[in-house]
Amino acid sequence: MSIKKDYYEVLGINKNADDKAIKKAYRKLAKKYHPDINPGDANAEAKFKEVTEAYEILSNPEKRKLYDQFGHAAFDGTGGAQSGAYGNAGGFEGFEGFNGFNGFNGAGGFHGGTYRTKNGNGYQEFHFEGGDMGDIFENFFGGGFKKSGFQNDFKQTGGFGNQQHYQTKGSDIHAEINVSFDAAAFGKKETIHLKDDQGKIQALEVNIPAGIETGQNIRLKGKGSPGYQGGSAGDLFLKVTVKEKPGFKREGQNLYNTVSIPFITAVLGGDVTVQTIYGNVRCNIKPGTQSGSKLRLRGKGIVSMKNSSVYGDQYTTVEVQVPKNLTPSAKQKLREFEDACKAA
Repeated sequence: MSIKKDYYEVLGINKNADDKAIKKAYRKLAKKYHPDINPGDANAEAKFKEVTEAYEILSNPEKRKLYDQFGHAAFDGTGGAQSGAYGNAGGFEGFEGFNGFNGFNGAGGFHGGTYRTKNGNGYQEFHFEGGDMGDIFENFFGGGFKKSGFQNDFKQTGGFGNQQHYQTKGSDIHAEINVSFDAAAFGKKETIHLKDDQGKIQALEVNIPAGIETGQNIRLKGKGSPGYQGGSAGDLFLKVTVKEKPGFKREGQNLYNTVSIPFITAVLGGDVTVQTIYGNVRCNIKPGTQSGSKLRLRGKGIVSMKNSSVYGDQYTTVEVQVPKNLTPSAKQKLREFEDACKAA
């Protein structure tokens, strides 16, 4: 005989957890193990049933009180508390059970069954398919049970005593996209083509936001897998890889490049043209500038995705050109220059 796990352990919460913590834990686990997310995974299906059963007990104050007092015996017919569990605590004297499955069985959640409740004329039956126990109980008992489903993931249609059909949101899709350096820096609308499992190619227009970096995602709402029974479609997440740009290196919002200057300019100073992604700019070189020195160009980096008025900087490393193939006269002048420097 299998031993049921402690409901608090199943949801990963302590015995002092409040309603909010119970609901949060359930939603996280239910989404993780839901059969729609794990098709054909028997272990995930069993986990889904287990966490749903635990939530159905712990989310109801009266049931939770009984569970804390009697444990599983309060509900499985093995303890003395069973006879009064529903008649005294919650007013469910006519609770008869669910036909069509044993306990919380049924693939993919609760896909079918019959609920019977006792009244003055005998037994009244309600047939249902789909959904979860919390939603079913709420229909029958006018809100006496809390909903256990996924907010915004399930939408109920139909009335009391009728078959209940549920719409489920489609799964999200993850893909990758390569973006040019300039498109990531300035933003751009591009058309991409994706192939689905059936080989059908779909063209989508994607808005590349200015400032996006490698590793970030672009979300296309409603472009994921279609929902079930008319439910909303999932989303498409595109993981971005930004291509390199010759002559530039990007780190966050800052850019790095190099500029070569003549030896005489490094010695005497002067102006030099520096390339930026926004066009060429003229920079002043101070006399005696050494190779490896850096020029900081404020605001010539990448725009911030969060604030379009904020830009990074560009840092340009100076490389001094060493003269080659000097004429005898030029060599003589350099020797004279060297002697003059020593004399100084």
